[in-house]
Amino acid sequence: MYNKGLYNDWVPKPIQLLLIVLLLAVVMPIGGVYTGNISYLVSGTGAMTEYFMWANYATTIGMGACMPIVLRMKLRFKVRDKMAVLLVLLGLLSYINATATQPMVFIFTALCTGFLKMMVTIELFLPLMMMIGNRGMFYGLFYTFVLVMNQVIAYYAVVVSIHYNWQHFYVIIGVLCFILALIHWIFMHDKYFALKVPLHYIDWMSILLFISAFMFSAYVFSFGKQQDWLNSKNIMNASIAAFVSFALLVVRQFTLKRPYLSFKIFTRNNVQHGLFMLSWLGMFLGTTTLQNTFAVGVLGYDQQTNAGLNMLMIPGIVLAGIVAVFWFKKEIPLKMFIFSGFSAMMGYALVMYFSMVLEFNYENWYLPMFLKGYGTCSLFISVWFYTLDKLEMEDMLAAIGLVLVWRTFLSVGFFAAIYSWFQYRFQITAIGDLAVYIDGMTVSPQTLAANMKTLQLNAVIISGKKIFGYIIWAGFGVLLYVITHHFGRERFRYLRFIRVLSGKSVIARRRLRERKKLLEEIKDAAGPAV
Repeated sequence: MYNKGLYNDWVPKPIQLLLIVLLLAVVMPIGGVYTGNISYLVSGTGAMTEYFMWANYATTIGMGACMPIVLRMKLRFKVRDKMAVLLVLLGLLSYINATATQPMVFIFTALCTGFLKMMVTIELFLPLMMMIGNRGMFYGLFYTFVLVMNQVIAYYAVVVSIHYNWQHFYVIIGVLCFILALIHWIFMHDKYFALKVPLHYIDWMSILLFISAFMFSAYVFSFGKQQDWLNSKNIMNASIAAFVSFALLVVRQFTLKRPYLSFKIFTRNNVQHGLFMLSWLGMFLGTTTLQNTFAVGVLGYDQQTNAGLNMLMIPGIVLAGIVAVFWFKKEIPLKMFIFSGFSAMMGYALVMYFSMVLEFNYENWYLPMFLKGYGTCSLFISVWFYTLDKLEMEDMLAAIGLVLVWRTFLSVGFFAAIYSWFQYRFQITAIGDLAVYIDGMTVSPQTLAANMKTLQLNAVIISGKKIFGYIIWAGFGVLLYVITHHFGRERFRYLRFIRVLSGKSVIARRRLRERKKLLEEIKDAAGPAV
């Protein structure tokens, strides 16, 4: 017997929905590290920040590596057995993090956590989509919930780390996973989803090459600034290893009967333009590094206050989710929704450009963070919907891992690394420019220390303003691109007029050719009939 649902028939529908929401609330934000308490991990383990940035990227890479095989894993095991085992494993990985002292352990557990949590997530997608029906409305509700939970979890990770220590939060997440495993062992049915399929068709070598290519890339993005980019032998070797691994991965797919990845969808127009827009979304999301530098380094916020800034995004995220549900319910074309998302991100960049001063108050964050929340959520929903629109399920699952890694890791990681490097270079230039105002007449030995601090803070602000300025210029180009893109509609409509060229109508000649071709096709079809 097969069962397409998740729970036993005797479980009431409201209870089933509640259990799904609880599972989403715990599993979706789970990761190897939490961005809010990275500073506490650094102080607790004595490792560099770059290791934990690498671990943060590893979670996304693990999710992307699992995506092409999630359907086969779903068909191979019974739902209850698989869900219980996965939740127990996620709890154990959290416990390992709570007791770890070496940064490479966090990187390994983050990769495994991303891989395992994607198998859990796919079990939740199908019943939720069946309940909601409309894929766009599902994206609107799902991404709104997930993005809100990410901000809440990141904030409370900092709160727990302050009041207790960073290990306690991992213990809490592990205990929640164990409790959910027990609950789902009781309420889930013990049947297969559909016809059982074997696992030996999975090409594990391709999975290893996928992980290798992007983990080496993550090393480059994380340690590039610290090791001076191309002047470092490690960075050069990692870049070569990433390129070779990806090249081997691509070549291997053309030699397999059942390839791990499919590159067929990347010839589709909407996929190409969707990836292009996701790249520019990464340009705006990468500004988080500039925001953290300004909030912590210039304004002197503590970690809890800085994490609270991301909580200010929640009203904008919720508004974007409401607008998305309305938009897809009314089946309004996507162009203006996407345009509103990029406009909100532009508004965030503009406000930050004009407001980055030493006198910046906490209340000044309300507007830019609201705009950032709306822009992030609306673009996650709309661009992701447009990119994967009208794709067959098999083709989509075989390539969505690459798209996921592109959206959440490659584009954001690339721009974050670029901003970090430019911020460093621009600070050096700014200090040199400001140094001309320092001499024995304006700075006395008694005021030297205070003036040097002000000089350094102003250099940080100048470098941040410069980068935001370049982002704004690029943003105008993105808005122009979005407003002129056809989004699946006819790009041009020919006016009904006759243009005469050399005494004959161009349109008339085209119609004659089409008529002649049609008559020939009718004749060819009629011949065998006669």
